[in-house]
Amino acid sequence: MSEARPAVHKSESLPGNPMMWLLIAAELMVFGGGLLAYAGARALDPHGFLAAQDELDRLAGTINTAVLLTSGLFAALAVTAREAGNRMRARLWLGAAGLLGGVFLVVKAREYGVEFEHGHGLGDGGFFTLYFLITGFHAVHVAFGIVILAIVAWFDDVEHIETGTAFWHMVDLVWVVVFPSLYLLR
Repeated sequence: MSEARPAVHKSESLPGNPMMWLLIAAELMVFGGGLLAYAGARALDPHGFLAAQDELDRLAGTINTAVLLTSGLFAALAVTAREAGNRMRARLWLGAAGLLGGVFLVVKAREYGVEFEHGHGLGDGGFFTLYFLITGFHAVHVAFGIVILAIVAWFDDVEHIETGTAFWHMVDLVWVVVFPSLYLLR
């Protein structure tokens, strides 16, 4: 005689596909490693890092933070809309989230342009090498996230949208740690 297994309620499991959560965990470990490397390098050259950090555009970083957090809200609203059966509204929210992801990339590209004009690049060593590696890797994730949002807008069942927005929220979460670490912490 086998024992009956209790039903798993939606609130007891992670939203979306479990494979996405494995990817998210792996990505968080990679970003965590990058931030640990940043912290270690900063500890070895605190004055150089402070001087370099002062050259960053904090307003652009703040704008990008607001843009990504707002896009995360739009992604969450897409899930809510789709759960309510409103496919068109879910697609509109996903489109708005993706559009704001594009705004993030434009602001980041402008920031990079200014840094390149000031003679900074990936090969500088120290602060700017880590800045470009960490924020560039994040920007690649934003671009990939925009593609994911477009795919789940097309294949728009609730699980797909939950899966895509889980990735998008990881992108938001990483930026919420990267922004203060690179731009603000003194």
